Amino acid sequence: MPEATPIAPTEDQLATVAYDDDGLVPAIVQDDESGEVLMMAWMSPDTLRQSLAEGRTVFWSRSRQEVWRKGDTSGDRQWIRSAQYDCDGDTLLFRVVQEGAGACHTGAYSCFFRSFGR
Repeated sequence: MPEATPIAPTEDQLATVAYDDDGLVPAIVQDDESGEVLMMAWMSPDTLRQSLAEGRTVFWSRSRQEVWRKGDTSGDRQWIRSAQYDCDGDTLLFRVVQEGAGACHTGAYSCFFRSFGR
């Protein structure tokens, strides 16, 4: 199992994050080694703090209206290697080590396995 790599953000950095009207911010998850985009999910202020403190991705499930710690039921955990926010503070990027079969609930490694025009 990969080791957790907690990240200690400053309060100023956390204050830069711009949440939408529902109190959420999109988080893109990317494979740290290959650069492949694995998934996109939503984070609340609490799940962002949890993710950074634990070194593991934790999201907010809009459909279930609850905290969702990636991999708790599937075993497909994501171990954070770096965390960034964009120039506007309204999108997050996590580079992770993906454990298990992959990031997608379908069993695919990446949620982005379908293409337009093919």
